[in-house]
Amino acid sequence: MEKILIVDDSVVQTAQLKSILEDEYSVTTAYTAEEGLRRASNENYSLILLDVVMPGMDGFTLLKKLQEEIVTQSVPVILITSLSDVEHEQYGLILGAVDYITKPFNAMIVKARVNTHVKLYNYRRQVEHQSMTDQLTGIANRRRYDRYSEVKWQEATRLQTPFSVCIFDIDNFKMYNDTFGHPAGDKVIAAVAKTAAARLNRSTDFVARYGGEEFVSIILGDRAEKIFAHLQKIRQAVEDLHIPHSSLVSEWVTISVGGVTVVPTAENPCSVYLKIADTMLYDAKRHGRNQVVWADEQMRQLWEK
Repeated sequence: MEKILIVDDSVVQTAQLKSILEDEYSVTTAYTAEEGLRRASNENYSLILLDVVMPGMDGFTLLKKLQEEIVTQSVPVILITSLSDVEHEQYGLILGAVDYITKPFNAMIVKARVNTHVKLYNYRRQVEHQSMTDQLTGIANRRRYDRYSEVKWQEATRLQTPFSVCIFDIDNFKMYNDTFGHPAGDKVIAAVAKTAAARLNRSTDFVARYGGEEFVSIILGDRAEKIFAHLQKIRQAVEDLHIPHSSLVSEWVTISVGGVTVVPTAENPCSVYLKIADTMLYDAKRHGRNQVVWADEQMRQLWEK
């Protein structure tokens, strides 16, 4: 059932709206703009119904804040008001509202407009999901990584929780392609992606194809030693697929991994640590491949071999 958030300081009006919509939607209510912002930031909604006139922070101010937050800026907002003048309506639409509903409520109009915007939101999400999914592997693509990493970096900075980012790629992949052909190479890329995604499957884990035979992952909440050990298991799982490689370099297809764990601060963006992870990957390649090299919170290197 789709989730809708109603933000309105009037208990009576909120109850009226909820009674109109609760047969078709899961409805959450907030009686202040501050509570509405907190709920919108921490939960997933398909639509927000927002009263314009509220004590303290008004609906227009809250709408601005919702548009500024990455996690809420795509959620459609319908403004609710008894103000019927064109000036207020125009201002709300300029700020990013998708529609207006005026008081007193007409149940049929409320349902029709809510249904329309929920359907449009879901359609946009479907299109966006397709645009952020790698077609070969079915995991996230680089565009999705760029957006996700920014959101999670801000979240980890706010909560002061460990943030790990790593890069891994398939060892000697060009030689594999030259020996076995590109269709076989595509199957290897898909197999590595499937193996990594199966072991990075918690809600705090994320893996994406970064480009070619290269992948990137974000893991939240664990210390460097634990992540380091977990990536070793993933590296071993790829080797255990026993996909034959050219005997000149390796018996089986393998991966090399470089990563870093940090408790983020506002001074540096995530991209700084992605470069550190890339440096760790370079060291793993330079020292023989098929291994994990990690930088812990004090930037000390952890070596698998």
